[in-house]
Amino acid sequence: MPTLTIALDGRELQRLPLTRPRTTVGRRPYNDIVMEHLAVSGEHAVFVLQPDGRVQVLDLNSTNGTYVNGRAVVSADVGPDDLIEIARYQLRVIDDTPLPPTATAAAPPPALAQPARQARLEVLDGPAAGRTVALTKAATTIGKPGVAVATLTRTGADYVLTQAAGEHPATLNGQAIGPSGAPLHDGDVIALAGTRIRFVLC
Repeated sequence: MPTLTIALDGRELQRLPLTRPRTTVGRRPYNDIVMEHLAVSGEHAVFVLQPDGRVQVLDLNSTNGTYVNGRAVVSADVGPDDLIEIARYQLRVIDDTPLPPTATAAAPPPALAQPARQARLEVLDGPAAGRTVALTKAATTIGKPGVAVATLTRTGADYVLTQAAGEHPATLNGQAIGPSGAPLHDGDVIALAGTRIRFVLC
């Protein structure tokens, strides 16, 4: 909405939205904008709001004139870059329309937490063939004491197989386990004390 700012000697006095087709300026009290200064005529000027939103200032045959950007005018289109002077008053037409709220990018949805992977052992042969053991503890010991014992240790989401005791070492996928152990992967087969056990991670 076009708005008229009125200042006296550089000090802003008033802001008036130009909502009507005509806004009059002068010294007489019936004007829309009253300027009580002897250099201002009784009916000095009028601001006209055009249907297309443009604003014109018309001088009403005043004694001391209406100036736009330092030049005396009878009529002129005025905008934010124009300085209108009437006696010691300075006027500007500004667009005081509030800006629309700035659109903000929608925050991405929070990442879904990945479910913890579950591990288990499946006995493949021997008397306990078909048995399944869930690995729910940080460390699980398997085997036969005095024959062969191994430990499955969970570190975070990973599992490591280490030889614990016994005369017959455990193997992993047919390979001997080193002193520091061996990482386990889904489908690995552990052979221990004559029994094969599959490691399942899902």
